[in-house]
Amino acid sequence: MRLRRRRQCFPSCSSLHRVDQEEIYWRRKGDKGHEWSHSSTHVITQLTQCFAAMVGPRSWVGGLFHRSSNKRHVKFIDYSLSPIQEQRLQRLQERLQVPFDETHLDHQEALKTLWRAAFPNIALKGLISDQWKDMGWQGPNPSTDFRGCGFISLENLLFFARTYPESFHRLLFKREGIRAAWEYPFAVAGINVSFMLIQMLDLSSVKPRCLPGINFIKLLGEDEGAFDELFCIAFEMMDAQWLAMHASYMEFNEVLQATRTQLERELSLEDVNRIQDLPGYNLLYP
Repeated sequence: MRLRRRRQCFPSCSSLHRVDQEEIYWRRKGDKGHEWSHSSTHVITQLTQCFAAMVGPRSWVGGLFHRSSNKRHVKFIDYSLSPIQEQRLQRLQERLQVPFDETHLDHQEALKTLWRAAFPNIALKGLISDQWKDMGWQGPNPSTDFRGCGFISLENLLFFARTYPESFHRLLFKREGIRAAWEYPFAVAGINVSFMLIQMLDLSSVKPRCLPGINFIKLLGEDEGAFDELFCIAFEMMDAQWLAMHASYMEFNEVLQATRTQLERELSLEDVNRIQDLPGYNLLYP
């Protein structure tokens, strides 16, 4: 399906000013991809403000979940990490420190690989091309959407595409359910999911101090790819919440918050010892 919409900022942080709905719209026309058209200077300004607020430099504690996470008062209980947990957490945190750099050849190749995974039969014209909008990037240069969330969000999307290609394409092309007239853009939604997980698991701390993060460390000790796996589960959960809530574009914040709440519950279950034990894991195999 081809979606035509005017360009606007994705509502990914609670502090954003809403853009006039009469000025911005998406229109659903088919199920093969999307196309974004240009809009006014006002909307472009809103887009800039949106990403500055959402994923500005080193902004793990700002933006989308800052307000809600402050309400969570979980008593911190000190705990020790096993050597393997400590090593894997350190490697994961090192990944978080890598910004996306469009001048790095390996980062360029990763983007091209993601395109080939998404559209294997369509040749990419360039790293700056309106084709990227078909995957749900905000504009013709996807590198501008990585501010703050870094290279790991691209790695998450690549892992999803390679490991669960059916699920990846089902969500990319919105193949299931009664979809909204204003759908969420796939790629930018993925960056938001990565951002949400990093905050939810408290991965910017020396070691997580919240219960979901503490329980995640146990899963990480069993599987070094637990974060990438959790990203895939969370993306599937988000899409399921989107459909269940009959959500539309401007309600994405609420959908992502509901996804976070569901994930926190699942990570607190006593019988979850591996990532595959999470009930949401089954969404990857419908």
